[in-house]
Amino acid sequence: MSVLVGKDTKLCVQGITGKSGAFHARGCMEYGTQVVAGVTPARGGETFEEKVPIFDTVGEAREKTGCNATMIFVPPEFAADAILEAADANVELIICITEGIPVMDMMRVQEILKSSPSRLIGPNCPGIITPGQCKIGIMPGYIHKPGHIGVVSRSGTLTYEAVWQLTCRGKGQSTCIGIGGDPIIGTTTLDAVKLFAEDPDTHGIILIGEIGGSTEEEAAEWIKAHCDKPVAGFIAGATAPPGRRMGHAGAIISGGKGTAAAKKEALRAAGIAIAETPSSIADTLLTLMK
Repeated sequence: MSVLVGKDTKLCVQGITGKSGAFHARGCMEYGTQVVAGVTPARGGETFEEKVPIFDTVGEAREKTGCNATMIFVPPEFAADAILEAADANVELIICITEGIPVMDMMRVQEILKSSPSRLIGPNCPGIITPGQCKIGIMPGYIHKPGHIGVVSRSGTLTYEAVWQLTCRGKGQSTCIGIGGDPIIGTTTLDAVKLFAEDPDTHGIILIGEIGGSTEEEAAEWIKAHCDKPVAGFIAGATAPPGRRMGHAGAIISGGKGTAAAKKEALRAAGIAIAETPSSIADTLLTLMK
């Protein structure tokens, strides 16, 4: 089994004719992902790599190809509308890689998606991968290995670090979800943890968070009450000065909330093992699973 994406996923790429969209669409195709459509307004009727049809709208792409996922590579000022266009076409899974989307735009998107069946991952995220089956995003596919550990992370690079540690130890991943580091995102840490908890093929979970917001605390509370699978966590930004934004727009401490110390305390209280350094993330979980 897999979480959200697998061999049956049919991917559309919004912005497939742009430099980044084309590069990463090729990467997904080379990994084995079914890329069935691209969308670029006014480029309908063309093809990408001589085999992927390009459409003017997501609605047309959905109607003609049956795409059930879309990956968005469009400039920040157009990204919110691209998300809503995909939702309007009833695409089940929307992965938005674009960073720098205005917060007000994402507030509008978040409110509309509340009444939509579409699920959003991102924005400002590396995407999602079920190793050996489907890669949607910018992550290096070769570091992943099929297996039974679910990974959810707000940080792309720390996701890669944890995954490589697992793979080097001969332990594969069921699915890895990079949820993004913006203040307003679609799928949250808690949402991803629930998916992994319900997946019989996921035997352990790695949760990578960072300062700012309360998503890790919310996930910890749910894990304590409902999840009996081993969970290991890492919180980035422990040395960040209060009030200082560190990398991600969502990684900012305000009003004394969202500190690394508070998050670690919440995770420990839920029975989650804490990795104190990035290099010990995998071993922290694998120790629990012995």
